Amino acid sequence: MPTRLLVATTAGVVTALAFEPVTWAWLMPVGLAAYFLAARGATPTRAAAAGGAFGLAFFGTHLLWMRTLGNDAWVAITLLQAAFLVVLAVVLARLGTLRLWPAWYAVAWLAAETVRGHLPLGGFTWGDLGLGVIDTPVANWLPWIGVPGAGLVVACLGAGLAWLLTEGRGRGALVVIAGLVALLVLPAWVQPPRHGTGTATVALVQGDVPGDGTLVATHHYEVTRSHSDLTVRLANDVRAGRAPMPDFVVWPENSTAVDPEADPRVRRDISRALAHVGRPVLVGAISDDPRDRTRVINQGIVMDPATGPGETYVKAHPVPFGEFVPWRGVFGTRFTEDLGLVRRDMEAGTRRTPLTIAGTEVADAICFDVAFSQPLADEVRRGARMVVVQTSNATFINTRQIDQQFAITRVRAKELGRDVAVASTNGRTGFIDADGDLVDTAQTRTRDVLVQPVQLYDSRPPSLWVGPVLGPVAVALTLLGLAFTSRAYRRRREQRRTQ
Repeated sequence: MPTRLLVATTAGVVTALAFEPVTWAWLMPVGLAAYFLAARGATPTRAAAAGGAFGLAFFGTHLLWMRTLGNDAWVAITLLQAAFLVVLAVVLARLGTLRLWPAWYAVAWLAAETVRGHLPLGGFTWGDLGLGVIDTPVANWLPWIGVPGAGLVVACLGAGLAWLLTEGRGRGALVVIAGLVALLVLPAWVQPPRHGTGTATVALVQGDVPGDGTLVATHHYEVTRSHSDLTVRLANDVRAGRAPMPDFVVWPENSTAVDPEADPRVRRDISRALAHVGRPVLVGAISDDPRDRTRVINQGIVMDPATGPGETYVKAHPVPFGEFVPWRGVFGTRFTEDLGLVRRDMEAGTRRTPLTIAGTEVADAICFDVAFSQPLADEVRRGARMVVVQTSNATFINTRQIDQQFAITRVRAKELGRDVAVASTNGRTGFIDADGDLVDTAQTRTRDVLVQPVQLYDSRPPSLWVGPVLGPVAVALTLLGLAFTSRAYRRRREQRRTQ
């Protein structure tokens, strides 16, 4: 295997080891440095090959949990995401001719993350550098510059290391080392101020899934009944003085897999829980889309014991081919159904304002929503004082996806400066404070109820405004850098012609 391909492949695996489940975070800039060096100075063809090798190794390792959906799904998403790193490597080879190439490399990396976070079909952010920094010094940047900014810092560390390995010497090397150390140390000295506004006591219900823990739809009545039973048990514990009275209760995504308004059995179970606990319950439900009965929505519904269904949050980022089939009209309904794909498409939600539950403004996110900056940032910007994440995790219960998603949720807590309550059907349910630290958690594959006071905040960290700007700026700067290299290339060609 040629040296560049070997270096790039090794770099991809090394970078993946920085994330859950291994979490050797210090390897992240090391892997990036090797990738940058594999691309620098290469011809476009060799750079593309190195980028592909890195991308396949990184995403193939990082997304191994997708094999639970089938090897074809794992291979397809790995190939798609690796394609972005192929293009990026070609871009890096061009930008490597610029004088300040390490800075351009860091910016170009963020540009690539920004593009793949939006394209195609809404994008895919799993594997963004900023989502893997929670237990590192870089995490202190999160409330200042958000996940994109934290990823940019890691990319700067990788690019700086690459420069030190190839060109670092004398006083310049000392300046770069001092700069890299400052990137790690500086934000630890001062953090944005937080202003607390009291607490809300929240109960999280984890009802578990029968069988091997993956088949929510098969056992959906049992899942709903289990959450109802646990809520009734909570009410009995409150009356007996064994548990504090919650202000509200949170059930996870897929705590009912059918429309509670249309199914009498599910409606009875929810009503029973409400009657016993006497507090609002945020129920995760798969419901018919009221605007189009041929579609479904994945939503959190605020159920009040006195007034019934109230405000709703609809999942903003349904998963392509898992929750909706793109271009169904092109392929035809019979074709897609013969392939075993979803029969009814899930509609994406557009709500960007917090829910009001028992007088508390709550930002809600459902499952994969938490991997995207929006809508949580929008909800916090509009007044949410805490965050709730409703997730199922059942499909991936025997994989490391659960650990990766929980780490992402901890990142969001730190970025947004908000306590987060996570309710899952069978793991991981837990409370996370505004520093991203774990407060309490339930064991996976168990039936449990957690009750905790959650700190409420009304302060808004700079990340809410800085983070969303950094990605587009990085894209614009990368295009500008390519324009610089194109002009230099044309100038050199013209000089050769005149000689």
